[in-house]
Amino acid sequence: MPRLSEVLTQLDALWPPERAEQWDAVGTVCGDPDAPVTRVLIAVDPVQSVVDEALRLGADLVLTHHPLYLRGTTTVSAGTFKGRVVHTLVKHDIALHVAHTNADSADPGVSDALAGALGLRVVRPLVPDPTDPAGRRGLGRVCELDRPATLRDFAARAAHRLPATAQGIRVAGDPDALVRTVAVSGGSGDSLFDHVREAGVDVFLTADLRHHPVSEATQQAARHAPLALVDAAHWATEWPWCELAATQLDEISDRHGWDLRVHVSKTVTDPWSSHHSSGAPN
Repeated sequence: MPRLSEVLTQLDALWPPERAEQWDAVGTVCGDPDAPVTRVLIAVDPVQSVVDEALRLGADLVLTHHPLYLRGTTTVSAGTFKGRVVHTLVKHDIALHVAHTNADSADPGVSDALAGALGLRVVRPLVPDPTDPAGRRGLGRVCELDRPATLRDFAARAAHRLPATAQGIRVAGDPDALVRTVAVSGGSGDSLFDHVREAGVDVFLTADLRHHPVSEATQQAARHAPLALVDAAHWATEWPWCELAATQLDEISDRHGWDLRVHVSKTVTDPWSSHHSSGAPN
């Protein structure tokens, strides 16, 4: 049975904290380094419903992709929802560890898991990490389909293979256009449009696409090479990483003889609860 400090050493080897963006808040939020770890829960969001799930499972460690306190705080009062999370974790001796942008750029990372869920072959990073001589780390991935498909069929594939959410899948582009190459980026990706255009792909699949960046991207594409956009829910594009992380942690446990029980949270923490349309095209 490993101590928390031993498990965290392995997690930091998978996702070194020094590779996180400077603005990010990764690493261990709470937990006793000497406490034993027998069961781990992996989730996207460190919210109360996930912590409650950890309690039901008897988990000793929660690993999440999103930080709890990204912008810092002056209080962990249980009267705040984040403070309540901290109080619940500490009261029940549950540790919380975060791997965010250091997991985004890892090899394999969040976008590799997204590409795998969509059945895409990864060719290279969309934004390579200049410190990686092998050229495998970085943000996003440039991918290929096993065979060309229409944009309509590719969007349907995304809707079928990614976790269901109220938002579903939004598409910008000619539904009958053929798709051969795809750029993917788990989470918010509209800051990567310049890199997507440089990659010359047919489609960019990401999340949290906003009106003005999408409008500008489609207008530029109309004048140059066509670029279709597929917008999925943020949580749905990052959830496949939880399964990848669980597989990696299982392998570590087997190698060290730890016999950890690793669980992937099925709790839907996407904040949107319903979707209504007045007849917009599907």
